[in-house]
Amino acid sequence: MYEDFVEFVKDLYKFKSPVALHAPYFNGKEKAYLLDAIESTFVSSVGHYVNRFEKEFANYVDSTYAVAVVNGTAALHIALLLAGVQAQDEVITQPLTFVATCNAISYCQAYPLFIDVDLNTLGLSAAKLQSFFEQHTIQKNKACVNKITGNVVRACVPMHTFGHPVEIDLIAKLCQEHHVELIEDAAEALGSYYKHKHVGSYGKMSVFSFNGNKIITTGGGGMIVTNNEVLAKKAKHLTTTAKLSHPWEYSHDEIGYNYRMPNINAALGVAQLEQLDSFILKKRALAKQYQDFFAKKDDIKFIMEPTNAISNYWLNAIILSNKEKRDEFLRFTNNTGIMTRPTWQLINKLPMYKKCFTASDDNAKYLSERLINIPSGVSE
Repeated sequence: MYEDFVEFVKDLYKFKSPVALHAPYFNGKEKAYLLDAIESTFVSSVGHYVNRFEKEFANYVDSTYAVAVVNGTAALHIALLLAGVQAQDEVITQPLTFVATCNAISYCQAYPLFIDVDLNTLGLSAAKLQSFFEQHTIQKNKACVNKITGNVVRACVPMHTFGHPVEIDLIAKLCQEHHVELIEDAAEALGSYYKHKHVGSYGKMSVFSFNGNKIITTGGGGMIVTNNEVLAKKAKHLTTTAKLSHPWEYSHDEIGYNYRMPNINAALGVAQLEQLDSFILKKRALAKQYQDFFAKKDDIKFIMEPTNAISNYWLNAIILSNKEKRDEFLRFTNNTGIMTRPTWQLINKLPMYKKCFTASDDNAKYLSERLINIPSGVSE
């Protein structure tokens, strides 16, 4: 039944088997920069490439400051701390997301608060966020309080799923009106824009990921971006073990974290960032080919970028008519050398988060039973 899709993908990827869901692509100056970092002997957390990567990344996403860290989860953990998230607070996010989003919230001893996604963006729904604020919260001393749990709703973390931007301007407005700090989880959305602004530029802070499967990779790595100098300096301080600057003394003034990105990883990031525009062009071209292919299929919908958005199409996605069809597609493709995967299990259904407050999740449930990611790697 799905033989034509398998042949189509094998042709796209020049009959290489198996076809990965998303593999890193190294065709720039990665080896030269890595060798340069090795020869400098600065391969750990201090070095030219860390500074260069931070500066060039900030410029790319239209931010003033960027702080490189060891991974995207660490970036979100620090951003939440800097946003004032405390024990027993609640942090709004979406049930359809990678578990790291909620793990970072838990590191602050806070609780995820789940609000449904939109079917067109796959990310946090602005309309349902508004309904939650109107129906379930009150304002006390310029703090947003959940009337059901009695906890302060301190922050909101929408995730731009698979690189498709949410309606972030509306979400930002709602958060401001209700005294909730906005932190964008743009881990998957480097190179995506909403209303001509790069995602990650709407909140006080935003985070990105450079895991091995992301649009650019440093092997493992993440970035905190902000336009606030005080927050940027604090982020750098906390992620470098809160060490006070001194030529030889080891002195620390608070509990810090060893979240520093090594110079050798940053060298890889600089080389990858130089190729990012070409990666996005190729990925958007691939998405167009998929769009044309699935336009002929009545029972499969290809996920297109939302209105007012330019998506990086990090992971292409399709929606099948029901869970049975989804599972059939997954079995057939994976058994024939084409890596496909379902979306994540809903986070509010996992044992460690199932007791957290869920305002709504109907769309998330619908997608979790039908959505499949298909091969999306950059190829020649």
